[in-house]
Amino acid sequence: MNPSKTPTFPKSELNAESARSWCMGLHLSGLSGLFLPIILAHILVPLTIWLLKRSQSHDIDRTGKEVLNFQISLTIYMLVSGGLCFVFIGLLIFPFFFIAWLLLPILAAIKTNNGSHYLYPFTIRFLR
Repeated sequence: MNPSKTPTFPKSELNAESARSWCMGLHLSGLSGLFLPIILAHILVPLTIWLLKRSQSHDIDRTGKEVLNFQISLTIYMLVSGGLCFVFIGLLIFPFFFIAWLLLPILAAIKTNNGSHYLYPFTIRFLR
């Protein structure tokens, strides 16, 4: 065996159906903050799934970045609107973002199940 050659291992690829299921799970994992008593669970759960599965599928990598960008963006928007509650404008804006946080991941999971890639609105692209 030639010591200068390092062994290469094949990349573990998922089939399309399995990758689609993981992508749906990534979208829905953003709702974990409703069920888990962990601060920032809506970011930590998708982050964990994405870090563990991103090397297995390009779709999972792309979806994970999109979900994380949306969850981080919405967290920022909700914090700002919460701060603006003192000026009354936040009371009008906060419910809009909360409803978006509830409905858009479900819509994204449905679109993903139908085979299309969903791009969240109002999203700052932190991860590219």
